[in-house]
Amino acid sequence: MTLDERLVARVDRAARKLGTSRSAFTRDALRDALARLATREKERRHRRGYEDRPVERSEFDDWSSEQAWPD
Repeated sequence: MTLDERLVARVDRAARKLGTSRSAFTRDALRDALARLATREKERRHRRGYEDRPVERSEFDDWSSEQAWPD
């Protein structure tokens, strides 16, 4: 993996500030990035599902009697 020097310097400063190593900081950043990608994909699939099969007007009417609204 090749990183430009300015990025490495910023990572080093951030890692020092957090009291961790460059490797640990990078591992965490990569895990976070992968989690964001997974969330984006789930959201895309969720939107696509509703585009392919929109909610029907009375689809949730059976549940209206189960709703409990605070006073």
